Amino acid sequence: GPVVIPREFVFRYHSPVHWIEVFRTFYGPMNKTFAALDADRQAAFTEDLLRLMEKDNRSGDDTLVLPSAYLEAVITRR
Repeated sequence: GPVVIPREFVFRYHSPVHWIEVFRTFYGPMNKTFAALDADRQAAFTEDLLRLMEKDNRSGDDTLVLPSAYLEAVITRR
């Protein structure tokens, strides 16, 4: 059967705002989310994202060092 391994990827950006700019511009689901919102809701969504990042940001300064847990599934064919 598959082997499931907990992993962690650490996002590193100049700032939380920089992360939002990059993902809003280049990551399709985030781009579409912002496009579907009016200006007030875009601002509210941005504030929500910033609050979430602030909670787990471990940089200790104005940059962003944000751990993100994921599972790696490895399936070996026999």
